[in-house]
Parts: sequence; C-alpha cells; structure tokens
Amino acid sequence: MNRRELLRTGLASALFAFTGLLANPRRAFAMGGTLPSLDQPAPPFQLEGVAPGAGNKPQATQLDLSNFAGSWLVLYFYPKDFTGGCTLEARRFQTDLAAYRAANAQVVGVSADDTNSHAAFCDQEGLAFPLLADPGGVVSRRYGSWIPPFSQRHSFLIDPQGVLRARWVAVQPSSHSSEVLAELRRLQNI
Repeated sequence: MNRRELLRTGLASALFAFTGLLANPRRAFAMGGTLPSLDQPAPPFQLEGVAPGAGNKPQATQLDLSNFAGSWLVLYFYPKDFTGGCTLEARRFQTDLAAYRAANAQVVGVSADDTNSHAAFCDQEGLAFPLLADPGGVVSRRYGSWIPPFSQRHSFLIDPQGVLRARWVAVQPSSHSSEVLAELRRLQNI
C-alpha cells in the first residue's frame, strides 16, 4: 500500500469508528462519555482535591456542584499536572483569576491526577483556585471528557443556578482562558 492509500484507509477507519460511537451511545459513554446538553442542569459532581488555604498553600478539600450555587463556575478538564499544555492553561486561568472573580465566577480544574500531585502542582505554579482529583474518570465521563486514563481538554461554563451555558472541546491552552472570559462577559452582558 502506498502512502496515499494508507492515509485514506486510516481516515476511513477513524470515520467508521467515530460514526460507530455516535450510533452506540453506551459505547461512547464507556469511551469518553457524552457531552452534556447546553441550557440544561450541569451534571452533578463531588470530588476530593486541593484548594488554596492559609498563605495560599494548597489544602485538602471536597467540593460538589452545590458549593458554587450563586456564582458562575468555569469547570475545566485537563489531562495531566506538570505537562506543557496543562501548565500553560492553568497559568492563563491564574493570570485571569481576578477578572473571573470580578465577574462572580470561580475556576476549578479537574484531572485524573491524585490530590498529592494537585497539591504539588498548585504549590509550584502558585495556583489560587481548586484542582479536583477524578482518578477513575467518573465525573469526566459525565461531562464527555474521558479517554482512559486521562481527562480530555474540555471546559464548561455553568451559571449561578447550575445550568450549563457554554462548552469548549479540544481547547488551545494558550488562548482558552481569554475565550472563556469573553463568553462569560457576553452571557452576563458586561
């Protein structure tokens, strides 16, 4: 087989696999879950993680969706602590954190890393927002953001009433925070 035939066969195989996932929601859920619908209640979650404590040092926490009632929530999923893209994305959210807070919004990251990894990552990067541990991908699947063993780079904007208002898939770490902030401002008509 020449290179062109290999490419065409590879693309055909990928398309066949993708359409198979669409035709079989159970299989899609087993792989990565189904993206939740916009303008519907956000899928519930309850996860352990770390959040800034005294002196901005990370401390253990357990958070669920109800902890964010009354404020906007940026729930972003990412593959792995200490990797290039994930570090860049976290730094961008940290840089924009004051603007999120001024817009009554909180930022929370979720990955399959454990709380010890999250604590070290928050400490090294000076992150002042929570990171939650989803090692089995249970919550990541609810948000259609799981390819074992990692969470996918997807983000969700949840309003103060717990309704999903926007979502992003396969985001670019360098510009993503500014995209989310722009959409938050648009939805708030600021």
